[in-house]
Amino acid sequence: MKINSIHHSKIKNELWIHLVLIMAVIIIGFPVVFALIKSTQNTAQVLSPSLKIGNHFFYNIKKALFDYKLGIYMKNSMIIALSVTIGKISLSFLGAFGIIYFRFPGKKILFIFIIVTLMMPTEILILGLFDLISKKPATTLLELITYIFNPAKLLFQPIQYGFGWSKSNLAIIVPFLASATGVFLFVQHFNSIPRSMVDSARIDGAGPFSFIFRILFPMSLNTIGALALIQFVYIWNQYLWPRVIVRYDANQVVQVGMNKIIATGDFVAWGEVMAAAVIAMIPPLIIFSLLYKAFMKGYALTSNK
Repeated sequence: MKINSIHHSKIKNELWIHLVLIMAVIIIGFPVVFALIKSTQNTAQVLSPSLKIGNHFFYNIKKALFDYKLGIYMKNSMIIALSVTIGKISLSFLGAFGIIYFRFPGKKILFIFIIVTLMMPTEILILGLFDLISKKPATTLLELITYIFNPAKLLFQPIQYGFGWSKSNLAIIVPFLASATGVFLFVQHFNSIPRSMVDSARIDGAGPFSFIFRILFPMSLNTIGALALIQFVYIWNQYLWPRVIVRYDANQVVQVGMNKIIATGDFVAWGEVMAAAVIAMIPPLIIFSLLYKAFMKGYALTSNK
């Protein structure tokens, strides 16, 4: 009798858990389903409470991609997101490798400084970063040297020269290449690798690059996958910095491009906006599908340390 009541109670608890999870899925998934349905409707239907599937989906897609240039914005975002993801992972991997496997003065101070930068979001650096990226570089080496060795100018005009990248994708790519989060994740992962493996590789004559490509890289694929997914989605969703720094419409990114659709004229074609939102979700969903297993394994490895 007691066993039956315990079994009954267990089934009851599982039922409640499943009901809560189903409700959570419905609440989280409803905005996506709503956007998908509204992307198939014309303007009159979108503004009504109707949730019937319409027949304007391909028309809305065509308008968003070609009339509002969403295709160009998505291409720019894809190039930028892939470049930043690959560059950030490479620099974070090599930075963590140097911190863990090399001895040099001030190593701990350097790592602490890297971690401190986690507390400095892009927003508080945006003014100085804007000047550095947008101002023109020195025309001659002599001009640059004269400026560097002039204490008064360095003090009162710390950013007299910049890189002049406001017309290039480098204006968005380069500021996001450094990642304290990436370095921290790789440091945590490298710390979990037994030192005996490193010593064995050294005895076998493996140099730093041989150790990286033959041992360290294959053992880090899950961490790399987790970081790649996080960084791709983060860069794909960037709005503020591209909105500030990019001055030419042809170089703009998808999130700013979607805002331009809403801001065009006095009338907002919400069906086309919803279609644009649905299209913009596709690349992150594809990346998530490809890297989901690596992300979960990488997250589990990180959370266990």
